[in-house]
Amino acid sequence: MKMAEMLSNIISMTGLQALTLGHIIMLIIGFIFLYLAIAKGFEPLILLPLGFGVILTNLPLGDLLSHGIFKYLYFPVETEIFPLLIFIGVGALTDFGPLIAFPFSMLCGAAAQLGIFVVMILAAGFGFTLPEAASIGSIGGADGPIAVFATIRMAPHLIGPVAAAAYSYMALVPLIQPPIMRLMTTKKEREVVMEQLRPVSKTEKILFPIVLTVIVGLIVPASIPLIGCLAIGNLLRESGVTERLAQTAGNEMINIVTILLSLTIGVTMQAEKFLVIETIQIMFLGLVAFAFGTIGGLLMGKILYLVTGGKVNPLIGSAGVSAIPMAARVSQIEGQKANPKNFLLMHAMGANVAGVIGTTVAVGILIALMQ
Repeated sequence: MKMAEMLSNIISMTGLQALTLGHIIMLIIGFIFLYLAIAKGFEPLILLPLGFGVILTNLPLGDLLSHGIFKYLYFPVETEIFPLLIFIGVGALTDFGPLIAFPFSMLCGAAAQLGIFVVMILAAGFGFTLPEAASIGSIGGADGPIAVFATIRMAPHLIGPVAAAAYSYMALVPLIQPPIMRLMTTKKEREVVMEQLRPVSKTEKILFPIVLTVIVGLIVPASIPLIGCLAIGNLLRESGVTERLAQTAGNEMINIVTILLSLTIGVTMQAEKFLVIETIQIMFLGLVAFAFGTIGGLLMGKILYLVTGGKVNPLIGSAGVSAIPMAARVSQIEGQKANPKNFLLMHAMGANVAGVIGTTVAVGILIALMQ
């Protein structure tokens, strides 16, 4: 056998001969995710495993979803197990105290769902079916697990691009939101110093997740899985009798599931399925959804500013999206830029956790309508 023929045979056994331009583009996207996670610190717990999953699945001939561990890891994704387990962990990490102390922040969380419904209409105009449009609209909630849950229920074939958009824009909150916040508010509004929140009793914190579940469950039954998991996680935290379970849910469990969910979703982002015109449309619409969610929250913040005679800083409205706690931190940062005496974090956290509830309810309504 000639040397050239041997070399040709060796190359044919590798992935090099199957490497396409699509694979190269997706590998670059994976590297960008890793760069954002490692170098910039943008949602590293999510973007790092997601980006590495993109790299893994776009190395030719690997075919990860057809065999091996990822074939079985996709099962708890498509059966909603991973998103719901993450929501238990989110509940265990969330303090609803700021929302209870300032219930008007619930209005910011509700208004920030504007992006979901605006983009649902736009996506339908782009030619997507109503279930697909609703799934794309869910990106506007800026909550990765909720977007995954909604897409699994309504348009599972779009899980890759929808999840990529949702998690990417969650990570880019510090870049996307500030220009919109400065555009929609005056310096005078941004300078407003809000009163310190009242103390919240232990009884209030215990009753809140129970009452929340009952009310939301009765009004929007399709939201019961999400709101129930969020509530049980929070009840573990606040009850005072399940500290070990709360620590497990908020640490070990959510960390493990986040790794597996992000990595598995990354593996679904194969070049031949991802690099299509629909993906570009979804990424664009996702950005629009996120922008309109921020705008909706800010508009409600401005309304509260007017109604209260200037006692509410409109910047807390932008935290009405579900990107918790990063959106609240952005409100705090922008507030302090305008007035170093501003400490908006706790008020913004109220709007932030209200956004999680609002997105859960909005997605539940969409799922019910699409069934």
